[in-house]
Amino acid sequence: MFVNKNIRFKGIVSFTAAHFFWLIPWVSIVTAVYEYKHWRWMAFPWLPMSVIGTAVAFYIGFKNNQAYDRIWEARKIWGSIVNSSRSWGTSVRSYVGNQFRQKTEDENELEKIHRRLIYRHIAWLYTLREQLLVPTSWEHISQNSHIAQVAARRQKRYGLGLIEEEVKKVKMDKFLSHRDLEHIEPMSNKATQLIDLQSQELMKLREVDLVDDFRHIELQKIQSDFLIFQGQCERIKKFPLPRQYASASFVFVGIFIFLLPFSMAYEFSGISPYGAWISIPFSVMIAWAFLVMELIADYSENPFEGLGNDIPMFSLCRTIEIDLREMIADDDIPKPVEAVNGVLM
Repeated sequence: MFVNKNIRFKGIVSFTAAHFFWLIPWVSIVTAVYEYKHWRWMAFPWLPMSVIGTAVAFYIGFKNNQAYDRIWEARKIWGSIVNSSRSWGTSVRSYVGNQFRQKTEDENELEKIHRRLIYRHIAWLYTLREQLLVPTSWEHISQNSHIAQVAARRQKRYGLGLIEEEVKKVKMDKFLSHRDLEHIEPMSNKATQLIDLQSQELMKLREVDLVDDFRHIELQKIQSDFLIFQGQCERIKKFPLPRQYASASFVFVGIFIFLLPFSMAYEFSGISPYGAWISIPFSVMIAWAFLVMELIADYSENPFEGLGNDIPMFSLCRTIEIDLREMIADDDIPKPVEAVNGVLM
């Protein structure tokens, strides 16, 4: 997530810099052929061109809106995870106790149970984050070699590479017992299995009257909420922005840029003897503006891709971890994740 108030013009240019290597030559070649060869049949009036540009702009706007909706929905889901996680911590400490037992449990043993339930939830958070970052077939890192290489560089500079060392410090064996680790290791969806382990332990706590029926139902309800939030994240991750919309937008922008210099050279040639040449920078600027809008939508439609546009899942996981571990007076609590290069991951 970009956290600076404004993205510098230099940053926007660098985001699209590679496209100037084909955009400027294309516009220049069309203009040169039109000017030197005097091929007036190449003239393309501006009126139909403006209609095409308007239609493409509306289409790109639709794509950007849908991409933003996916990002905002993902952020709302993780906001709910934050709130419910805090509720889980306070509920575990309040509900699991000796209120309903004739023979009281040792306080140290109760603290171990609280710690185990909270630690297992922290493990679920980091496991869910890791699962959501597994690339899908439509993400940039999974495309042909050039696009994948560009995506990998961006991940390194403005994405996962910024927190690589911090992520390595998160060890599942700190939060999970050896038995839990062995249980989830062969599973295809480890996050779901961790929720199931929580539910099974809650059932055992009910059997020994460490929680009553009402509190058991309330704790199970929170676990059900976590399953719902996980499913909502997986829906966004595994169901892309419909490719017919995403691909058509790219094609329409390409057609517009292809036709643009034919129209601009024709229109500017009537201004002065050198008007066609003056059209080159204007054509490049107009085409670049459409490219920027297309690329912003293209790189924003997947909020769990490991790039700078992502939901800051690691930062949110760390925030929840700090809150929960402070509830149980834990030691060696990590510091909050800070933004690097204007990006919070």
